Amino acid sequence: MADTARVRIQTQDFDLGVELAALRAGDMRVGAVCTFVGTVRDRNAGGPGDIQSLELEHYPGMTERAIEAMIDAAHARFDILDARVIHRIGLMQPLEQIVLVAVTSAHRGESFQACEFIMDYLKTQAPFWKKEQTAQGAHWVDARVSDDAALARWGIRAENAA
Repeated sequence: MADTARVRIQTQDFDLGVELAALRAGDMRVGAVCTFVGTVRDRNAGGPGDIQSLELEHYPGMTERAIEAMIDAAHARFDILDARVIHRIGLMQPLEQIVLVAVTSAHRGESFQACEFIMDYLKTQAPFWKKEQTAQGAHWVDARVSDDAALARWGIRAENAA
């Protein structure tokens, strides 16, 4: 059975079906469930097959609190019933799942918006560090301007923006 915590940081993979069943858990108010699952790509700025592995690190305690605050912000902005974020850390290979953002609401529009809001916030504000391993060696991944722009459309300035 899935853990019922709103936020989990873990090394092991997650089962989407199990997580969604636990999130809905007999709540008859739920009319919509929106999910986002992020996976490890085999490319970034380079060509196909450039990324051999991805390693994610986090700041224990701080990361969970930051993501809880993101979910609270989504509850304040949107008429949602519940939300869950699972983020993996450690060494991962292309095609592996990295992150799950799942949101329930009575109607689809609120779920879609809240899911996207949480993911945009997560990409820029959660204290995670990514290291890509390529044929040319390992390097830390810098924040992307496009991620900051995605967060800005919600009226939030990214803390790491110039």
